[in-house]
Amino acid sequence: ACRNNRTKLEHPVMSTLSFTVLRREPVLVGPASPTTSRARKRLSDVDDQDELRSHICGIFFYRGGGLARGDPVDIIRRALSEALVHYYPLAGRLREVGGRKLVVDCTGEGVTFVEADADVRLADLEVDVPGLMPPFPWIKELCFEVEGSSAVLNCPLVIIQVTRLLCGGFAVWHSFNHTMCDAAGFIQFLNAVAELARGLPAPTIAPAWSRESLDARRPPAPSFPHPEYDPVPRTPIPTEDDIVRRAFVFGPSDVAAIKKGLPPHLRDRATSFEVLAAVLWRARTAALRTLWSDEEARLVTVVSVRRHSSALSLPAGYYGFACAYVTVVMAAGTLLSCSLADVVEQVREAKASVTPEYMRSTADLLVLRGRPPLARANMFLLSDLRHVGFQRVDFGWGEPVYGGPSGIKFGSAFFVAVKTSDGTDAVAVPVALPTMAMEKFAAEIQSLLKDSIKQP
Repeated sequence: ACRNNRTKLEHPVMSTLSFTVLRREPVLVGPASPTTSRARKRLSDVDDQDELRSHICGIFFYRGGGLARGDPVDIIRRALSEALVHYYPLAGRLREVGGRKLVVDCTGEGVTFVEADADVRLADLEVDVPGLMPPFPWIKELCFEVEGSSAVLNCPLVIIQVTRLLCGGFAVWHSFNHTMCDAAGFIQFLNAVAELARGLPAPTIAPAWSRESLDARRPPAPSFPHPEYDPVPRTPIPTEDDIVRRAFVFGPSDVAAIKKGLPPHLRDRATSFEVLAAVLWRARTAALRTLWSDEEARLVTVVSVRRHSSALSLPAGYYGFACAYVTVVMAAGTLLSCSLADVVEQVREAKASVTPEYMRSTADLLVLRGRPPLARANMFLLSDLRHVGFQRVDFGWGEPVYGGPSGIKFGSAFFVAVKTSDGTDAVAVPVALPTMAMEKFAAEIQSLLKDSIKQP
Protein backbone atom coordinates (compact mmCIF):
# COMPACT_ATOMS: atom_id res chain seq x y z
CA ALA A 1 0.00 0.00 0.00
CA CYS A 2 1.17 3.52 -0.75
CA ARG A 3 2.07 5.61 2.25
CA ASN A 4 0.22 8.86 2.78
CA ASN A 5 3.04 11.18 1.68
CA ARG A 6 1.55 12.12 -1.65
CA THR A 7 3.12 14.87 -3.71
CA LYS A 8 1.63 18.22 -2.79
CA LEU A 9 2.08 21.95 -2.97
CA GLU A 10 4.37 22.32 0.00
CA HIS A 11 3.46 25.81 1.09
CA PRO A 12 1.31 28.75 -0.03
CA VAL A 13 2.57 31.52 -2.24
CA MET A 14 1.71 34.28 0.20
CA SER A 15 3.18 34.68 3.67
CA THR A 16 1.72 36.25 6.79
CA LEU A 17 5.09 36.35 8.57
CA SER A 18 6.70 39.73 9.07
CA PHE A 19 10.05 40.42 10.68
CA THR A 20 12.81 43.00 10.65
CA VAL A 21 16.46 42.47 9.80
CA LEU A 22 19.19 44.81 11.02
CA ARG A 23 22.13 44.69 8.63
CA ARG A 24 25.58 46.06 9.37
CA GLU A 25 27.57 47.69 6.62
CA PRO A 26 29.13 45.08 4.35
CA VAL A 27 32.86 44.53 4.70
CA LEU A 28 35.49 42.90 2.52
CA VAL A 29 37.09 39.80 4.02
CA GLY A 30 40.43 38.92 2.49
CA PRO A 31 42.86 36.03 3.03
CA ALA A 32 44.14 35.81 6.61
CA SER A 33 47.74 35.87 5.38
CA PRO A 34 49.52 36.66 2.11
CA THR A 35 49.27 33.70 -0.26
CA THR A 36 50.93 34.52 -3.54
CA SER A 37 52.17 37.35 -5.66
CA ARG A 38 49.47 39.07 -7.65
CA ALA A 39 48.87 36.90 -10.70
CA ARG A 40 46.25 36.33 -13.35
CA LYS A 41 44.74 32.90 -13.77
CA ARG A 42 42.82 31.84 -16.87
CA LEU A 43 39.43 30.26 -16.48
CA SER A 44 38.79 27.17 -18.58
CA ASP A 45 37.01 27.36 -21.92
CA VAL A 46 34.04 25.71 -20.22
CA ASP A 47 34.07 28.06 -17.20
CA ASP A 48 33.68 31.27 -19.14
CA GLN A 49 30.74 30.34 -21.36
CA ASP A 50 27.92 32.84 -21.55
CA GLU A 51 25.49 30.71 -19.52
CA LEU A 52 27.70 30.89 -16.42
CA ARG A 53 28.25 34.64 -16.35
CA SER A 54 25.94 35.17 -13.41
CA HIS A 55 25.71 34.63 -9.66
CA ILE A 56 24.11 31.59 -8.01
CA CYS A 57 22.46 32.04 -4.62
CA GLY A 58 21.78 29.63 -1.78
CA ILE A 59 21.04 29.53 1.93
CA PHE A 60 21.57 27.37 5.01
CA PHE A 61 19.44 27.41 8.18
CA TYR A 62 20.93 26.16 11.46
CA ARG A 63 19.23 25.57 14.79
CA GLY A 64 22.34 26.63 16.64
CA GLY A 65 22.71 26.27 20.38
CA GLY A 66 22.81 29.77 21.77
CA LEU A 67 26.24 31.34 22.02
CA ALA A 68 27.85 28.45 23.91
CA ARG A 69 30.18 27.82 20.97
CA GLY A 70 30.62 31.50 20.33
CA ASP A 71 29.12 33.95 17.90
CA PRO A 72 28.47 32.32 14.49
CA VAL A 73 29.11 35.63 12.75
CA ASP A 74 32.59 36.01 14.22
CA ILE A 75 33.47 32.33 13.82
CA ILE A 76 32.39 32.12 10.18
CA ARG A 77 34.02 35.44 9.29
CA ARG A 78 37.35 34.26 10.76
CA ALA A 79 37.09 30.85 9.06
CA LEU A 80 36.20 32.52 5.76
CA SER A 81 39.38 34.58 5.92
CA GLU A 82 41.44 31.47 6.70
CA ALA A 83 39.81 29.51 3.85
CA LEU A 84 40.68 32.27 1.37
CA VAL A 85 44.36 31.60 2.04
CA HIS A 86 43.80 28.27 0.30
CA TYR A 87 41.19 29.51 -2.19
CA TYR A 88 42.87 32.84 -2.90
CA PRO A 89 41.49 33.21 -6.48
CA LEU A 90 38.02 33.67 -4.94
CA ALA A 91 39.35 36.80 -3.21
CA GLY A 92 40.27 38.30 -6.59
CA ARG A 93 38.34 39.95 -9.41
CA LEU A 94 37.36 38.76 -12.87
CA ARG A 95 38.66 40.61 -15.91
CA GLU A 96 37.79 40.12 -19.56
CA VAL A 97 40.65 40.00 -22.04
CA GLY A 98 40.83 39.43 -25.79
CA GLY A 99 38.08 37.34 -27.36
CA ARG A 100 35.88 37.72 -24.24
CA LYS A 101 38.22 35.37 -22.40
CA LEU A 102 37.85 35.56 -18.61
CA VAL A 103 40.79 35.63 -16.22
CA VAL A 104 40.81 36.08 -12.47
CA ASP A 105 43.10 38.78 -11.18
CA CYS A 106 44.33 37.48 -7.81
CA THR A 107 44.25 40.85 -6.08
CA GLY A 108 43.39 39.54 -2.61
CA GLU A 109 40.76 42.29 -2.27
CA GLY A 110 38.41 39.85 -0.62
CA VAL A 111 34.80 38.71 -0.64
CA THR A 112 31.76 40.60 0.65
CA PHE A 113 30.62 39.70 4.17
CA VAL A 114 27.48 40.99 5.85
CA GLU A 115 26.54 40.65 9.53
CA ALA A 116 22.82 40.80 10.35
CA ASP A 117 20.25 40.16 13.09
CA ALA A 118 16.61 39.18 12.55
CA ASP A 119 13.84 39.46 15.13
CA VAL A 120 12.40 36.08 14.21
CA ARG A 121 12.87 32.51 15.40
CA LEU A 122 13.66 29.53 13.21
CA ALA A 123 10.44 27.92 14.44
CA ASP A 124 8.50 30.90 13.03
CA LEU A 125 10.10 30.36 9.63
CA GLU A 126 9.26 26.65 9.77
CA VAL A 127 5.63 27.37 10.58
CA ASP A 128 5.40 29.87 7.73
CA VAL A 129 7.12 27.52 5.26
CA PRO A 130 6.39 23.91 6.28
CA GLY A 131 9.40 21.74 5.59
CA LEU A 132 11.57 24.86 5.24
CA MET A 133 12.33 24.65 1.52
CA PRO A 134 12.17 27.15 -1.34
CA PRO A 135 10.37 29.20 -2.35
CA PHE A 136 10.93 31.38 0.71
CA PRO A 137 8.55 34.39 0.53
CA TRP A 138 10.80 36.43 2.85
CA ILE A 139 14.17 35.48 1.32
CA LYS A 140 15.02 39.09 0.42
CA GLU A 141 15.28 39.84 4.14
CA LEU A 142 18.05 37.27 4.59
CA CYS A 143 20.18 38.04 1.55
CA PHE A 144 22.37 40.91 0.43
CA GLU A 145 21.39 41.94 -3.06
CA VAL A 146 21.97 45.54 -4.04
CA GLU A 147 22.57 47.23 -7.35
CA GLY A 148 25.82 45.96 -8.80
CA SER A 149 26.24 43.04 -6.37
CA SER A 150 25.46 40.51 -9.09
CA ALA A 151 27.85 41.95 -11.67
CA VAL A 152 30.35 39.52 -13.16
CA LEU A 153 33.44 41.64 -13.83
CA ASN A 154 35.56 43.75 -11.45
CA CYS A 155 33.55 42.97 -8.31
CA PRO A 156 33.58 40.46 -5.43
CA LEU A 157 33.19 36.85 -6.54
CA VAL A 158 31.50 35.69 -3.33
CA ILE A 159 28.96 37.33 -1.01
CA ILE A 160 28.00 35.86 2.36
CA GLN A 161 25.43 37.15 4.85
CA VAL A 162 25.21 35.54 8.29
CA THR A 163 21.98 36.40 10.10
CA ARG A 164 21.49 35.64 13.78
CA LEU A 165 17.97 34.57 14.78
CA LEU A 166 16.28 35.21 18.12
CA CYS A 167 16.38 31.53 19.09
CA GLY A 168 20.16 31.21 18.79
CA GLY A 169 19.90 29.71 15.33
CA PHE A 170 21.21 31.48 12.28
CA ALA A 171 21.07 31.62 8.49
CA VAL A 172 23.99 31.69 6.07
CA TRP A 173 23.06 33.11 2.67
CA HIS A 174 25.63 33.03 -0.11
CA SER A 175 26.09 34.14 -3.69
CA PHE A 176 28.94 33.05 -5.93
CA ASN A 177 30.11 33.84 -9.43
CA HIS A 178 29.22 30.72 -11.43
CA THR A 179 32.19 31.04 -13.78
CA MET A 180 34.48 30.30 -10.82
CA CYS A 181 32.77 27.18 -9.48
CA ASP A 182 30.02 24.72 -10.10
CA ALA A 183 27.79 23.73 -7.17
CA ALA A 184 30.12 20.91 -6.12
CA GLY A 185 33.12 23.24 -6.30
CA PHE A 186 31.49 25.89 -4.17
CA ILE A 187 30.35 23.33 -1.60
CA GLN A 188 33.98 22.19 -1.46
CA PHE A 189 34.93 25.77 -0.59
CA LEU A 190 32.14 26.13 1.99
CA ASN A 191 33.18 22.83 3.57
CA ALA A 192 36.69 24.26 3.88
CA VAL A 193 35.21 27.27 5.70
CA ALA A 194 33.14 24.94 7.86
CA GLU A 195 36.11 22.75 8.78
CA LEU A 196 38.18 25.76 9.79
CA ALA A 197 35.21 27.08 11.79
CA ARG A 198 35.14 23.77 13.66
CA GLY A 199 38.82 24.15 14.53
CA LEU A 200 40.56 21.99 11.96
CA PRO A 201 44.05 23.29 11.11
CA ALA A 202 43.49 23.10 7.34
CA PRO A 203 40.82 21.95 4.85
CA THR A 204 40.76 18.18 4.36
CA ILE A 205 40.58 18.66 0.57
CA ALA A 206 43.33 20.83 -0.90
CA PRO A 207 41.98 23.00 -3.74
CA ALA A 208 43.34 22.54 -7.27
CA TRP A 209 43.12 25.08 -10.10
CA SER A 210 44.19 23.16 -13.28
CA ARG A 211 41.61 24.96 -15.44
CA GLU A 212 43.60 24.11 -18.57
CA SER A 213 42.21 20.56 -18.23
CA LEU A 214 38.90 21.76 -19.70
CA ASP A 215 40.32 24.02 -22.40
CA ALA A 216 39.47 23.52 -26.07
CA ARG A 217 41.84 21.49 -28.21
CA ARG A 218 44.15 23.14 -30.70
CA PRO A 219 42.64 23.33 -33.22
CA PRO A 220 39.10 22.95 -31.85
CA ALA A 221 37.27 19.98 -33.39
CA PRO A 222 33.71 19.47 -32.04
CA SER A 223 32.62 15.86 -32.47
CA PHE A 224 29.01 16.16 -31.25
CA PRO A 225 26.14 18.34 -32.56
CA HIS A 226 25.42 20.08 -29.19
CA PRO A 227 21.81 21.22 -29.72
CA GLU A 228 22.04 22.87 -26.29
CA TYR A 229 23.83 25.74 -28.05
CA ASP A 230 21.64 25.94 -31.16
CA PRO A 231 21.29 29.55 -32.40
CA VAL A 232 17.52 29.83 -31.88
CA PRO A 233 15.43 32.84 -30.81
CA ARG A 234 14.87 33.09 -27.06
CA THR A 235 11.30 32.50 -25.90
CA PRO A 236 9.81 35.60 -24.19
CA ILE A 237 9.79 35.38 -20.39
CA PRO A 238 6.52 36.10 -18.50
CA THR A 239 6.46 39.22 -16.36
CA GLU A 240 7.50 38.72 -12.74
CA ASP A 241 4.10 39.98 -11.56
CA ASP A 242 2.45 36.95 -13.17
CA ILE A 243 4.89 34.36 -11.81
CA VAL A 244 4.04 32.16 -8.83
CA ARG A 245 6.45 29.78 -7.10
CA ARG A 246 5.58 26.54 -5.37
CA ALA A 247 7.43 23.43 -4.24
CA PHE A 248 6.42 19.89 -5.11
CA VAL A 249 7.63 17.06 -2.90
CA PHE A 250 8.00 13.51 -4.17
CA GLY A 251 8.38 10.75 -1.60
CA PRO A 252 9.73 7.27 -2.32
CA SER A 253 6.21 5.90 -2.78
CA ASP A 254 5.50 8.54 -5.43
CA VAL A 255 8.55 7.57 -7.48
CA ALA A 256 7.80 3.87 -7.00
CA ALA A 257 4.23 4.37 -8.20
CA ILE A 258 5.39 6.17 -11.35
CA LYS A 259 8.07 3.56 -12.07
CA LYS A 260 5.45 0.83 -11.73
CA GLY A 261 3.91 1.99 -15.00
CA LEU A 262 7.20 1.75 -16.94
CA PRO A 263 8.41 -1.29 -18.89
CA PRO A 264 10.47 -3.73 -16.77
CA HIS A 265 13.84 -2.67 -18.21
CA LEU A 266 13.17 0.95 -17.20
CA ARG A 267 11.43 0.14 -13.95
CA ASP A 268 14.59 -1.42 -12.63
CA ARG A 269 17.21 0.84 -14.23
CA ALA A 270 15.80 4.36 -14.52
CA THR A 271 16.85 6.71 -11.72
CA SER A 272 14.42 8.87 -9.80
CA PHE A 273 15.92 11.90 -11.55
CA GLU A 274 15.31 10.45 -15.02
CA VAL A 275 11.73 9.50 -14.19
CA LEU A 276 10.83 12.77 -12.49
CA ALA A 277 12.56 14.83 -15.18
CA ALA A 278 10.32 13.22 -17.80
CA VAL A 279 7.22 13.76 -15.64
CA LEU A 280 8.01 17.41 -14.90
CA TRP A 281 8.93 18.26 -18.49
CA ARG A 282 5.69 16.84 -19.88
CA ALA A 283 3.55 18.45 -17.20
CA ARG A 284 5.22 21.82 -17.69
CA THR A 285 4.82 21.69 -21.49
CA ALA A 286 1.15 20.81 -21.13
CA ALA A 287 0.62 23.54 -18.55
CA LEU A 288 2.14 26.38 -20.57
CA ARG A 289 -0.10 25.73 -23.60
CA THR A 290 2.04 28.04 -25.71
CA LEU A 291 3.50 25.59 -28.22
CA TRP A 292 2.12 24.40 -31.51
CA SER A 293 2.33 20.63 -31.82
CA ASP A 294 5.24 20.83 -34.26
CA GLU A 295 7.24 23.36 -32.22
CA GLU A 296 10.33 22.11 -30.44
CA ALA A 297 10.38 21.74 -26.68
CA ARG A 298 13.78 21.46 -24.99
CA LEU A 299 14.79 19.77 -21.77
CA VAL A 300 18.31 20.69 -20.69
CA THR A 301 19.87 18.72 -17.86
CA VAL A 302 23.12 19.49 -16.03
CA VAL A 303 25.40 16.44 -15.90
CA SER A 304 28.59 16.33 -13.84
CA VAL A 305 31.74 14.95 -15.48
CA ARG A 306 33.59 14.47 -12.21
CA ARG A 307 33.19 10.72 -12.57
CA HIS A 308 35.47 11.10 -15.61
CA SER A 309 38.09 13.04 -13.65
CA SER A 310 40.94 10.71 -14.58
CA ALA A 311 40.21 10.76 -18.32
CA LEU A 312 39.84 14.55 -18.25
CA SER A 313 42.91 15.10 -16.03
CA LEU A 314 40.84 16.78 -13.33
CA PRO A 315 42.80 16.56 -10.08
CA ALA A 316 41.29 15.92 -6.67
CA GLY A 317 40.16 19.26 -5.27
CA TYR A 318 39.22 20.72 -8.67
CA TYR A 319 36.55 23.35 -8.01
CA GLY A 320 35.85 24.79 -11.47
CA PHE A 321 32.75 24.14 -13.56
CA ALA A 322 32.89 20.44 -14.40
CA CYS A 323 29.46 19.83 -15.90
CA ALA A 324 27.92 19.49 -19.33
CA TYR A 325 24.55 20.73 -20.51
CA VAL A 326 22.74 18.05 -22.50
CA THR A 327 19.50 18.54 -24.37
CA VAL A 328 16.52 16.43 -25.32
CA VAL A 329 14.61 18.03 -28.19
CA MET A 330 11.10 16.83 -29.07
CA ALA A 331 8.16 18.29 -30.94
CA ALA A 332 5.65 19.45 -28.33
CA GLY A 333 2.89 17.30 -29.81
CA THR A 334 5.09 14.22 -29.72
CA LEU A 335 6.22 14.93 -26.16
CA LEU A 336 2.62 15.11 -24.94
CA SER A 337 1.29 12.16 -26.94
CA CYS A 338 4.07 9.59 -26.58
CA SER A 339 4.41 7.31 -23.59
CA LEU A 340 6.20 8.41 -20.44
CA ALA A 341 8.62 5.55 -21.06
CA ASP A 342 9.64 7.11 -24.38
CA VAL A 343 10.53 10.36 -22.64
CA VAL A 344 12.43 8.58 -19.86
CA GLU A 345 14.45 6.75 -22.54
CA GLN A 346 15.33 10.07 -24.18
CA VAL A 347 16.50 11.52 -20.88
CA ARG A 348 18.60 8.44 -20.14
CA GLU A 349 20.24 8.54 -23.58
CA ALA A 350 21.07 12.23 -23.20
CA LYS A 351 22.72 11.67 -19.82
CA ALA A 352 24.64 8.65 -21.11
CA SER A 353 26.07 10.72 -23.99
CA VAL A 354 28.19 12.75 -21.55
CA THR A 355 31.62 11.17 -21.93
CA PRO A 356 35.12 12.70 -21.74
CA GLU A 357 34.96 13.20 -25.51
CA TYR A 358 31.61 14.97 -25.18
CA MET A 359 33.15 17.39 -22.69
CA ARG A 360 36.14 18.07 -24.94
CA SER A 361 33.75 18.62 -27.83
CA THR A 362 31.78 21.10 -25.71
CA ALA A 363 34.90 23.17 -25.00
CA ASP A 364 35.81 23.09 -28.70
CA LEU A 365 32.37 24.30 -29.80
CA LEU A 366 32.28 27.07 -27.19
CA VAL A 367 35.57 28.48 -28.46
CA LEU A 368 34.70 28.13 -32.15
CA ARG A 369 31.35 29.89 -31.69
CA GLY A 370 32.48 32.62 -29.33
CA ARG A 371 30.92 31.20 -26.15
CA PRO A 372 27.27 31.14 -27.24
CA PRO A 373 24.38 31.12 -24.75
CA LEU A 374 22.19 28.11 -24.20
CA ALA A 375 19.35 27.69 -26.68
CA ARG A 376 16.48 29.10 -24.61
CA ALA A 377 13.65 28.49 -27.06
CA ASN A 378 10.98 26.70 -25.00
CA MET A 379 13.74 25.48 -22.69
CA PHE A 380 13.32 23.79 -19.31
CA LEU A 381 16.66 23.64 -17.43
CA LEU A 382 16.78 20.99 -14.73
CA SER A 383 19.57 20.18 -12.28
CA ASP A 384 19.85 17.56 -9.53
CA LEU A 385 21.47 19.03 -6.42
CA ARG A 386 20.61 16.24 -3.97
CA HIS A 387 24.08 14.72 -4.00
CA VAL A 388 26.23 17.87 -4.07
CA GLY A 389 26.48 18.02 -0.27
CA PHE A 390 24.48 21.12 0.75
CA GLN A 391 22.86 19.18 3.58
CA ARG A 392 26.23 18.24 5.13
CA VAL A 393 27.88 21.67 5.54
CA ASP A 394 28.51 21.94 9.29
CA PHE A 395 30.04 25.13 10.72
CA GLY A 396 30.07 23.60 14.20
CA TRP A 397 26.37 23.68 15.06
CA GLY A 398 25.42 20.48 13.26
CA GLU A 399 24.01 19.92 9.80
CA PRO A 400 21.56 22.48 8.41
CA VAL A 401 17.80 22.21 8.68
CA TYR A 402 17.86 23.21 5.02
CA GLY A 403 20.76 23.76 2.67
CA GLY A 404 20.43 24.54 -1.02
CA PRO A 405 19.39 27.20 -3.52
CA SER A 406 17.48 30.13 -2.09
CA GLY A 407 15.14 30.79 -5.02
CA ILE A 408 13.88 29.65 -8.39
CA LYS A 409 13.44 31.41 -11.73
CA PHE A 410 11.08 30.78 -14.62
CA GLY A 411 12.54 28.33 -17.11
CA SER A 412 14.46 26.23 -14.61
CA ALA A 413 14.00 23.90 -11.66
CA PHE A 414 16.19 21.84 -9.37
CA PHE A 415 16.00 18.79 -7.12
CA VAL A 416 16.97 19.15 -3.45
CA ALA A 417 16.96 16.54 -0.70
CA VAL A 418 14.37 17.08 2.04
CA LYS A 419 12.53 15.03 4.65
CA THR A 420 8.78 14.61 4.88
CA SER A 421 6.90 15.23 8.13
CA ASP A 422 7.43 11.59 9.16
CA GLY A 423 11.18 11.78 8.52
CA THR A 424 11.19 10.00 5.15
CA ASP A 425 13.81 11.10 2.63
CA ALA A 426 12.19 12.87 -0.31
CA VAL A 427 12.96 15.21 -3.17
CA ALA A 428 11.61 18.76 -3.38
CA VAL A 429 11.28 20.49 -6.74
CA PRO A 430 10.56 24.25 -6.60
CA VAL A 431 8.81 25.46 -9.74
CA ALA A 432 8.11 28.96 -11.15
CA LEU A 433 5.26 29.39 -13.63
CA PRO A 434 2.55 31.90 -14.60
CA THR A 435 -0.48 31.66 -12.32
CA MET A 436 -2.80 29.80 -14.72
CA ALA A 437 -0.01 27.49 -15.85
CA MET A 438 0.80 26.57 -12.24
CA GLU A 439 -2.75 25.42 -11.65
CA LYS A 440 -2.61 23.23 -14.75
CA PHE A 441 0.86 21.94 -13.84
CA ALA A 442 -0.29 20.89 -10.37
CA ALA A 443 -3.34 19.16 -11.85
CA GLU A 444 -1.13 17.27 -14.34
CA ILE A 445 1.15 16.02 -11.55
CA GLN A 446 -1.74 15.00 -9.31
CA SER A 447 -3.49 13.23 -12.19
CA LEU A 448 -0.38 11.26 -13.03
CA LEU A 449 0.07 10.12 -9.43
CA LYS A 450 -3.60 9.25 -9.10
CA ASP A 451 -3.39 7.10 -12.22
CA SER A 452 -0.16 5.52 -10.97
CA ILE A 453 -1.83 4.47 -7.69
CA LYS A 454 -4.65 2.76 -9.60
CA GLN A 455 -2.25 0.48 -11.44
CA PRO A 456 -2.46 -3.16 -10.31
